[in-house]
Amino acid sequence: MKCNRWCVGVLACLAAVWGLAAIASAKEETNDELVTLIVGFLGENDKDLRAVGLDQIRTEAKGEAATKQFAAQLPKLSADAQAGLCSALADRGDVAARPAVVELLRATSEEPVKVAAIGAVGALGDAQDLPLLVSFLSSDSKAEKSAARAALVRLRGKDALSAIVATLKQSNDAALRVALIEILTTRRALETMPDLFALAVDSNATVRAAAMTALGQLASPAEIPGMLDGVLKAEKGSEREAAEKAVALVCNRITDSAQRAVPLLAAIDKRNPSDRAVLLVTLGRVGGPAALEAIEAAIADPSLHEVGLQAICVWPDASVAPRLIEIFESEKEPEDRAPVLATLIRIAPLPDGRRNEERLALLKKVLGMCTRTEDQNVLLRRAKAIYSVDALRLAVPYLDQPANAQAACETVVELAHRRDVRDANKAEFTSALDKVIEISKDPTLVERANAYKAGKTWVKQ
Repeated sequence: MKCNRWCVGVLACLAAVWGLAAIASAKEETNDELVTLIVGFLGENDKDLRAVGLDQIRTEAKGEAATKQFAAQLPKLSADAQAGLCSALADRGDVAARPAVVELLRATSEEPVKVAAIGAVGALGDAQDLPLLVSFLSSDSKAEKSAARAALVRLRGKDALSAIVATLKQSNDAALRVALIEILTTRRALETMPDLFALAVDSNATVRAAAMTALGQLASPAEIPGMLDGVLKAEKGSEREAAEKAVALVCNRITDSAQRAVPLLAAIDKRNPSDRAVLLVTLGRVGGPAALEAIEAAIADPSLHEVGLQAICVWPDASVAPRLIEIFESEKEPEDRAPVLATLIRIAPLPDGRRNEERLALLKKVLGMCTRTEDQNVLLRRAKAIYSVDALRLAVPYLDQPANAQAACETVVELAHRRDVRDANKAEFTSALDKVIEISKDPTLVERANAYKAGKTWVKQ
């Protein structure tokens, strides 16, 4: 009986809300009776009834006066109801609720309420709320920090971007500056690229790296010359590699692969000789015929030979494989041959438009060039990227080689994961999987092998 009476009560309330909403929809301002009814729902302990009220706030109860009445309830509600109302007011989109939400955000100590209020300030606020939102970027709470990032991405108003940039310039906190750069990137704030170019040569390495990552996301090929300052400023090692990759990412936006290096080459040609030498590696990351011509000239120049080799060893595809094999055979010193072989191992199985047969043929050739077990195993593991029965046939003999067996097991199992390849060559896969089950030292590989052998799908737990 209680359930029936409750249901009847809810239905009656819904009917009243829908009837009043229909009347109010014809008016600019919501009927006071409807507002009173919705406010009553907000104070209910029953979540379903509260949800009815919140839905009306989002979609039906119109007008600034109603917004202010709803927002005025925030201090009177439970924490759960406060969070729900903040979310509904954010969806409502009426800035008249902003003062009450900001006041709640400053006053509450409840994390769920803070998170919801931060989101509402992002939806309803403007540049004046930037300091408050920025303060939560340093919060110990991951939820609050994440909400603040999302709110700053969403923050509207013509002055919001300039306020973010001003904060970025004034702050000495590297972590905060990085967060603000990431927010500008997510906002696709193209108008802030001049500021990002300046940050790409900042004195702080983490700030520089973040700015170059942002430029990699936002810049067009026309901005490549400015990005080269960031490459040259970056410290040699992982920072410079990341900066080079950011430039390559922009170059790759050029549809014609043969033309991707052209604007980069033009920008490099305007630099002094020492800078041009450093930037050759960036050119190698882009690839293409124009880049190869310049890098071949460097390889032939004794003073640039080493940097020329570095450049060709970061090539993005296997088009230079024949040339790399020539270099490997001509180089006499092991330290010069090692990076060339590592590059061949990396590019051999790349899915760069070649047929599986071509990829596998190069992989076999490179495998024959490997004299160290470590190199053989790296290449055997990379063979799993070539989804064909021929890749299986390459790996199977190595199951009987103790030094290579575990690497071969990984490749066999990964290839078996592809049902189309496995089912078309069931007998060969069954035999190989039996061997894996017998010799593998990895329990997960054995579990997968048993599943694939039984024709089942394996899902990582």
